[in-house]
Amino acid sequence: MSITRHNLSKDEIIAIYNKPLMELLYDAATVHRAHHDPNVVQISTLVSIKTGGCSEDCGYCPQAKRYQTSIDSNDLMSVEEVREKALDAKSNGSSRVCMGAAWRNVKDGQEFDQVLEMVRTINKMDMEVCCTLGMITENQAQRLSEAGLYAYNHNLDTSEEYYKKVISTRGFEDRLQTIDNVRKTNITVCSGGIIGMGESIEDRAGMLVALSTLVPQPESTPINALVPVAGTPLQEEKLVEIWEMIRMVATTRIVLPETQVRLSAGRVNMSREGQAMCFLAGANSIFSGDKLLTTPNNDANEDAKMFEVLGLKNQQPFAKVQQRESIGAEDSKFAALGEKPKWSRPGHTIERNLELSTKGK
Repeated sequence: MSITRHNLSKDEIIAIYNKPLMELLYDAATVHRAHHDPNVVQISTLVSIKTGGCSEDCGYCPQAKRYQTSIDSNDLMSVEEVREKALDAKSNGSSRVCMGAAWRNVKDGQEFDQVLEMVRTINKMDMEVCCTLGMITENQAQRLSEAGLYAYNHNLDTSEEYYKKVISTRGFEDRLQTIDNVRKTNITVCSGGIIGMGESIEDRAGMLVALSTLVPQPESTPINALVPVAGTPLQEEKLVEIWEMIRMVATTRIVLPETQVRLSAGRVNMSREGQAMCFLAGANSIFSGDKLLTTPNNDANEDAKMFEVLGLKNQQPFAKVQQRESIGAEDSKFAALGEKPKWSRPGHTIERNLELSTKGK
């Protein structure tokens, strides 16, 4: 069971997901202990370096400019602002900083150059640095790699079939292409999804099929529970029950045995006991801090108390993959190409997205 497989079928994964819970937990915990220290959990901090104004129509996201939400937009942060946030994160026990920018895709220019300098700055602080910036080309991935980027996050979100019911402004294949571009560098891949968007168990299994067939499998997989935000098309969705989250974490652990499974958005709605069961099921990373991009998150002091009660230790930076050297802009072998890739724009319409879009105007 602890052998990494790239050919699991959807039916096999559904069968794992639907096992009696105690049996599923036992199997997942067994796989977890074969590949990871069960008492070590990484603490990460997510920083929204550019908030709001995104052109996409992702049904779950309050940063889409077409929806009327209460988030405060901000332009790209300065390198110094990001450095200060990284220092705060480090002082609160985080070994990894994830920077998110509300972009459809990366564009060469001053802002991307600024992000590269942020990457260099955080890497030199001996912290893992991850970015989620939308779709990127191979050359842009190489420039991030030279700067010292540890991981690139680009979630599949859900199954390819259900994806079309959540997002209409970019294709599922673009996400896979971005991951493939990252794989041409030494940057690790972080890719997962969201449950609670109205998808079926079959869709959850479909997402895991897509992730497990990647060679190699992602080094990191976030499992998010939807936090419904007023003004977005998914605002009426019910909160995910803790049992669903435990099952999803456990199934992900079995399907992706060597991957770090990240207990991500929605954790603020989970009890300490529920989170403990997720750790038992194979989660070995959390995001700490008062916000996850734009939605509420758990307080760092509360997390510290939980770690003490459960006897958990913080994972040190670069415990899984060695730190890379940051190469300065002046010594870079990869220059901006001013690329204008033709990322897809599917032609279908999602009625609930369109309805909220119209109200936003």
